[in-house]
Amino acid sequence: MAYWVKINYERSIYLIDLDSITAFSCQPDKRITFWLPNSSQPIILSKQNSEHDYYLVLGYIKKKIEIGYKIYNECWVKIIYDRHEWLINLSCITTFAWEANGRITFWLPDSTKDIIINPNSNPEAYEKVLEFINKVTGNSLP
Repeated sequence: MAYWVKINYERSIYLIDLDSITAFSCQPDKRITFWLPNSSQPIILSKQNSEHDYYLVLGYIKKKIEIGYKIYNECWVKIIYDRHEWLINLSCITTFAWEANGRITFWLPDSTKDIIINPNSNPEAYEKVLEFINKVTGNSLP
């Protein structure tokens, strides 16, 4: 299924299938960042630079949240990390690293950003990631 939007960004017009975006970052200053598929190019939208496009993408994100993050074969999780609220499709993550202190690291596809989840500071997201890993890979992390 495709959810195509037209966005004006930095003197270019982009046609983007939002269903192909693997992660969104919402920052406290009301900016939304996502990375174009198969690229490390970020799109950063705010009310100030592109109000219409900002609300278009925000509406899409809210729909994802309202349906419980799980649609079709996707597994969306909301994580608070690095002072940003992230909405991430775990089904697109291909590598997870577990450290002896319990932290789990994974890398967002289409960007150079890594996400590190600590069991003490973000227990709900940590459990969701562990459940996903166990369900999808059949493996558990200590």
